Amino acid sequence: MDKKQVSTILEEIGTLLELKGENFFKSRAYERGGRTILSLSEDISDLVESGEIRKIEGIGSALADKITELVTTGKLEYYEKLKASIPPGLVEMTAIPGFGPKKIKKVYDALDIKTITELEKACKEDGLKELEGFGKTTQRNILQGIEFLRKHKERHLFHHALMAAQPLLEAVRNHPKVMRAELAGSLRRKKETIKDIDIVASARDKDVEEIMHFFSTQPGVKKVTGKGPTKCSVVLEKGINADLRILPDDKFAFILHHFTGSAEHNTAMRSLAKKMGMKVSEYGLFKNEDELIPCKDERGIFAALGLSYIPPELREDNGEIEAAAENNIPAMVELADIKGILHCHSTWSDGANTLEEMALATQEMGYQYFGICDHSEIVVYARGMTPEQVKEQHAEIDELNKKFTDFKILKGTECDIINDGSLDYPDEVLATFDFVVASVHTNLHMSGDDAMNRIIKGMQNRYVDILGHPTGRLLSGRDGLPLDMYKIIDAAAEYNVVIELNASPHRFDIDWRYCKYAKEKGVLISINPDAHSIDGINDMEYGIGIAQKGWLERKNIFNALSLAAVETFFKRKRA
Repeated sequence: MDKKQVSTILEEIGTLLELKGENFFKSRAYERGGRTILSLSEDISDLVESGEIRKIEGIGSALADKITELVTTGKLEYYEKLKASIPPGLVEMTAIPGFGPKKIKKVYDALDIKTITELEKACKEDGLKELEGFGKTTQRNILQGIEFLRKHKERHLFHHALMAAQPLLEAVRNHPKVMRAELAGSLRRKKETIKDIDIVASARDKDVEEIMHFFSTQPGVKKVTGKGPTKCSVVLEKGINADLRILPDDKFAFILHHFTGSAEHNTAMRSLAKKMGMKVSEYGLFKNEDELIPCKDERGIFAALGLSYIPPELREDNGEIEAAAENNIPAMVELADIKGILHCHSTWSDGANTLEEMALATQEMGYQYFGICDHSEIVVYARGMTPEQVKEQHAEIDELNKKFTDFKILKGTECDIINDGSLDYPDEVLATFDFVVASVHTNLHMSGDDAMNRIIKGMQNRYVDILGHPTGRLLSGRDGLPLDMYKIIDAAAEYNVVIELNASPHRFDIDWRYCKYAKEKGVLISINPDAHSIDGINDMEYGIGIAQKGWLERKNIFNALSLAAVETFFKRKRA
């Protein structure tokens, strides 16, 4: 097991212990242990083999034994027994937004509710009213959470699907009888959530059956759900469906194009082809009904239809065909364009790595600057910082910056916008920061008007430079604030506020669908990892994919500016 897998299991143990009503500090020890493991820069296998795992602060002897068992055997008997001791329905309930282990245990102990279906029935019948803290509002929120969960349960976060797809794709590509193979579908288009994995490949007809058998017997495949002359469908152990489609190599470009584009994009492409007296499908591009136009790759298909190449990320019928017809597809931002990292956390609040560790990791990645943005005081659960702690952190930053050349730590904060639109810190504290990211973490069930007023008033504060994850959504977790994003973007343009594209694959907020409008309004977008560990900095790559999906170019990205340019922006904003 790698450190991410170990970390996930340790954090799940913490949740399971809470469901059992175990000592609070015991469950938190596992959660902290999971975060500590994730923050390590060393290979966890090397740490276990050398015994160094036992010397890491926060990893006691018992926890080190369990980590060793996980890394060396891939299993943990304690975890399996603990999981078996709890009704599986209770674990499923932890996925309901806002319904945590303590509430689940309370409902289970009092009413013996063991499944989501039983919980839903009880809430609809006002059956929790006798329990303290479970009035009509709480029951309504639980029902909304169940509805949200069911709506999203068929979908998987982008990074989870990608991690599951990559070994499958590499295995297929490396098969000696496969000519070409690529990811397709929403994963290739970099959608924020993925229903299933699509892989397309080319091979000779006589080799298809052998390749499909190879695919269906790969590690991680749980069961085969279908097998035909050109398609094999499986379910992975991670619960994701995966399809492999194989056609002769002269059809590869067409099958790849067809199974990459959204339904709307493909409809628009068929309509264009029809106007030109042609027909396009997964089987080819034809003129005169049945005369195949050979295309060795997707560029050939677009060229035959009078279009410049349309990158997969844009194939959503969002104006890309019209732009390609005018040779006006944007030169989209690349990871290499990014000059610095803004909005990260450290152990000063809820991060797993120290400020110095985060800064050094950022510098080693080749960035010019690192913006620390630990939480403001109101976010108690994330160890939000008091004004006194802010002063201490700033003193540490000043000392660290003396050690750097051609690199700088910028003093930032992720300051909460309170219900009335005011900021969590007074202006005299905000003035001590180089920059301010203003975000919302509380009361995410506000009405549309109240939420809009709250955010827009927050942006009016002269010290607010960046609006952080505007809606506060968590993909497959909660919807976030019901904002009219067009009005938010208009306000950002008026008050000269940068909008964050939060690169965490759990957020991707601002939604890519609004980036094109922000671009038109001249609002800069800051692609921020919201990293809570060194590993989290790598989420920038996911954020770049979403920015590309939103048609953004380097000139639209705030942190594609140099250190001198961003510092000038911050100073002018305050002046």
